[in-house]
Amino acid sequence: MKRSTRLFLLACWFLSSASVSAGEPVRLTKTDADRAANGNLDRVLVFSGTGWYRHPEIPASNGWLIRLGAEHGVQVDVTETPGDITPERLAQYQVLVLNNANSLDKVLGEGQRDAIKGWYQHGGGIVGLHAALVHQEGWPWFMDLAGCDFNSDSDFVRARVVVDPAMKDDPMVRGQDAQFWYSADWHNHTKSVSGLPGVRVLLRLDESTFDPVRDHFKSRDGKPMGQDHPMTWTREFEGGRFFYTELGHDVRSLDTPFGRQLVLGALRWTAGANQK
Repeated sequence: MKRSTRLFLLACWFLSSASVSAGEPVRLTKTDADRAANGNLDRVLVFSGTGWYRHPEIPASNGWLIRLGAEHGVQVDVTETPGDITPERLAQYQVLVLNNANSLDKVLGEGQRDAIKGWYQHGGGIVGLHAALVHQEGWPWFMDLAGCDFNSDSDFVRARVVVDPAMKDDPMVRGQDAQFWYSADWHNHTKSVSGLPGVRVLLRLDESTFDPVRDHFKSRDGKPMGQDHPMTWTREFEGGRFFYTELGHDVRSLDTPFGRQLVLGALRWTAGANQK
């Protein structure tokens, strides 16, 4: 069997598997409203290769991203092949989603990392989910872009999320109460990104409402972040747009009305779309 035929059959199998888990077929259903909201967002590339701990639900969350895109007329492609990360391939996409793609210096070669950097600096958008900010110290440029790295995490628990008052009308969080309860695996970062040039913090965690450091990390120098715990933010930096959220350890933290609003809004924003 030719390689192209094998790839085509594999793609068909992947999409059909995603459809089965959703209970309905994956198809693009772009409406006039989607076209207006999506702006120039047509294609998204998801990279979910890992150089450290691999979250077991990565395949499920990849499928969730495909379905979310299909519901809003956006083509979402998925790869874990470093060789797919080339300037020519990236030029086909407005957004690159790093779905729990940790320790990227161990996954991507220098040329591939440079391809992402160059594409981003020419207007590309990067969306980081959950472990996209775990053990990235081997890629200094990405660390500089993101603003922090991973220290420790919590169990899957309910916590109070606080909307930054300046961001309450942003389409990613519009309609949410000023404070609301949400369940996820929460991360502690090496430092707060508040105040960094180009950063807008959308959401923070109230650490008084949950235990931010699970037992595994209490004996491994795990530290809570205290009163300033950003958990979702955006950054305009070096010509591109970057978004990060702690959500995404598994599909439970994404597949809610708010999770869909946040991630879809992030895709549109990083693509430079008009969401007004």
